[in-house]
Amino acid sequence: MEADVVLYMKAPPDRDTLEHLVSILEDPVEDLVRKDSQFKKLNLNADDYVDNPDAVVELLSQRKALMQRPVIVRGNRAIVGRPKGRIAELLAD
Repeated sequence: MEADVVLYMKAPPDRDTLEHLVSILEDPVEDLVRKDSQFKKLNLNADDYVDNPDAVVELLSQRKALMQRPVIVRGNRAIVGRPKGRIAELLAD
C-alpha cells in the first residue's frame, strides 16, 4: 500500500487541512490534542477542547507540537493511530 508521510513539525497542516481532518475524524475531536507536559505548562484546560472542533483547530494552528500522532487518513476517514492496532483495522476496511 502506498502512503504519504507528513512530517508535521517540518510541514505543519494549515487551517484548511486541520478543518478537513477534524471533519472526517472518527475519534472525538479532542483526541487530536496531546495533553502532555507542554499542554500543562501552557495551563490549558482539556475540557475546553471536548467536542469543540474550532478550539482544536485554533490550538493546533498555533501549537503544532500539540497534535496527537500518528493521524491516519484513508479516503474520507481519519483516526488517531493509538493504540497501533487501530491502524491495521482502518487499512483493512
